[in-house]
Amino acid sequence: MAPSRAFVARIAPLCRPARNLHLCRPSASSLLGGKGQFAAPPSSAAAAGTAGMTAAALPRLYHSYDHPPPPGVFNPTERAILSAAYAHVPEHGFTQSALSLGARDAGYLDISTNVLPDGPFSLIRYHLVTQREALAPKSREIFNTATTTAATQPGEEAPYSLPAGGQWTVGDKVERLTWERLLGNRNVNHRWQEALAVMAQPSRAAPSLRELALLADEICHLAGDASVDPSWYAKRASLSAVYVASELFMTNDRSAGHAETRDFLRRRLEEASRAAGALGSVAQWVGFTASAGVNLLRSKGARI
Repeated sequence: MAPSRAFVARIAPLCRPARNLHLCRPSASSLLGGKGQFAAPPSSAAAAGTAGMTAAALPRLYHSYDHPPPPGVFNPTERAILSAAYAHVPEHGFTQSALSLGARDAGYLDISTNVLPDGPFSLIRYHLVTQREALAPKSREIFNTATTTAATQPGEEAPYSLPAGGQWTVGDKVERLTWERLLGNRNVNHRWQEALAVMAQPSRAAPSLRELALLADEICHLAGDASVDPSWYAKRASLSAVYVASELFMTNDRSAGHAETRDFLRRRLEEASRAAGALGSVAQWVGFTASAGVNLLRSKGARI
């Protein structure tokens, strides 16, 4: 049975689209217990201000040369706690106890370590980041000075001594910078196996590998490697493998000044260099043979 005209006339106003409908927030009085009271729709200026504040609070997900770079890995509070806790690592290791002592030394409560969601791994990462960042000024100190001075500590070379050839090659710089980075582990070397066990955990493997890749890239960059071919990746991958092996060897090295670790590092770098040369020669031979074969087939009329 069809609806009557009177029924249609009564419901028609309800079916019309609403105009100037605003979705408004409840007013302050409504939030305090008032009933049926709503705030007026926000003006365009207020809406623009709110949007600006929201946009400013969100992290920038793009890179721009017109804006300053994002802050470092750690904010000022985290850096203050970690730098103070780092002094306790030789005695307490990369542990929560060292973090708590560091927070106390920095003037914070013990509970302030909750700002470090990664716990002891944050302390390990602090060591990795600070030692990597220290390579740039160290490289300027070593490579940009022509004078020669004596070594200051056992196992440490004279800061400005030249290699046997009289000038720094890229290979010499890579070896020296890698050794300088290994020397950065001296004060925590007896605790480093504990750190390696933490970094090997599945949840910590990705950031640990990322720091290793950044270290290899930093060393190659400071050494003056300007390759733009696929060897860019091969050099950094081989250097990463050599560094990890040398670092692990150093944890069991009891020689004076870690001299055995230095010899181990040099042998591994020489082996990596020979392997890279052999692979390069094989690739060159394969490329030449393939090119000669293609030219031979073309001379016989093959359409290739």
